[in-house]
Amino acid sequence: MKTSEIIRQLVGRALYFKCLTPDIENEINYELTRQGHISDVDYEALELLMAEMDAGRIRLVPSS
Repeated sequence: MKTSEIIRQLVGRALYFKCLTPDIENEINYELTRQGHISDVDYEALELLMAEMDAGRIRLVPSS
């Protein structure tokens, strides 16, 4: 998997399952920290995820 696609694939997984799990959130945070920057496309993907969460279409799953 190309580095530039990882964040978008993680966001896509959250959108597909309609939930943001702790694992997906941790992987997104890890990639953001590891890359040290965010591309415009990744930023737009994260904006979409946040908008969907704000609208109540994506739920945040608490850690167990």
